[in-house]
Amino acid sequence: MINAAPSIITARNGIVLAAVIVSATMLPDLIQASAAQTANGGYQGLFDVKARKAFLAQNPSSDARKACLAVDADAKWLSIEVIKGLTTTEGYGTDRSGNQYAWAVMVLSGRALAGDKGAEEMLKTFLLKWADAGAFSETEKIHDAYYALKRLMLPTVVAFSIIRDGLSDEEKQKLIAWIDPLVRRTDQIFEGSVDYNNHRYLADSVLMAWGSLTGDQELYRKGIDRFHIILDDARADGSLPLETRRGARALWYMRQSLTSMTVMAEIATGGQNDLFDATATADGKKKSMWTVLSYWMNGMTNPILVKAYSAENYIPGPEQDFMRPDFGFLENRGNGRHYLAFLEALAVHEPANFTQRRAEALLEREGANERPLIDEFAGGNATCFWRSG
Repeated sequence: MINAAPSIITARNGIVLAAVIVSATMLPDLIQASAAQTANGGYQGLFDVKARKAFLAQNPSSDARKACLAVDADAKWLSIEVIKGLTTTEGYGTDRSGNQYAWAVMVLSGRALAGDKGAEEMLKTFLLKWADAGAFSETEKIHDAYYALKRLMLPTVVAFSIIRDGLSDEEKQKLIAWIDPLVRRTDQIFEGSVDYNNHRYLADSVLMAWGSLTGDQELYRKGIDRFHIILDDARADGSLPLETRRGARALWYMRQSLTSMTVMAEIATGGQNDLFDATATADGKKKSMWTVLSYWMNGMTNPILVKAYSAENYIPGPEQDFMRPDFGFLENRGNGRHYLAFLEALAVHEPANFTQRRAEALLEREGANERPLIDEFAGGNATCFWRSG
């Protein structure tokens, strides 16, 4: 487990800022945790980085490697102005000022995974620059700003996992000292539905990913526990009450929740915990992640299944008519992101049920022509991370 002690250093605009003093034992802990997990046949983080690098190197003409390299790196990214803090926004939505940062990290991490040494060096330089400047440390303590922070930290954690073996001890310490307090900050309780809905799922996926990488079992367990809570909260039909009440965006937020569930399950696989087949019981029926996934897909085919819940129209988003469901997650969003990215992870698992086969068919029908599928909620270039061919 990491040993890091917070030290209060200053306050600005009423917000207390903290620095993390990284102990001398942190790196040995990381190395020891990594060795133990590898010895047990597992891996750390979102996926097995070493195995994936080897696969991509051995299959240089594969569609997977092409997906990793599909988006060019831009030298101008090194000149992006560092964001000291994320803020809340008026009306619907969250602070998107970090979008350019996230895109650079996701593109460069995919290219680095595929063996692009120039991209790896650029990613290292980029992250160290933002770490040196204390990026995001002044983020406003309000749920919308923290939600934006969660979205940025997942691809940051994944990027770190990809380049860490090529970092010096000093560089590792510097990035850990920057990333660790930002990740832990996402564990904030705001006393509202955001403490239990997709906002919380995203937070716990970030905490779990970092806990897996650093050997912090307390953080890792947050993802395990949250996954089981989601299953407990799901109705017998697989619908999630806090998401399906969201009017036209009921399925939109179901999809968001499924992405975080997939991330948690993939990280758990590395820790040799099986969440894909975890179950809970409602009305005498067993429910699993596949029940939730099946409901989501059934809702797209037969929206009437959702409308009884979505009629509540709670914070529905830009479309106020719950009878007109928003299916915008089925296509590239225009900013390079694709919300079906999580299906790339599910598609590589040997189908054990009809729901998995349906998910694979959905991916091929709606996402195949738009690859690579890249999304912060999935940690970055999902096609690069998981595609088998």
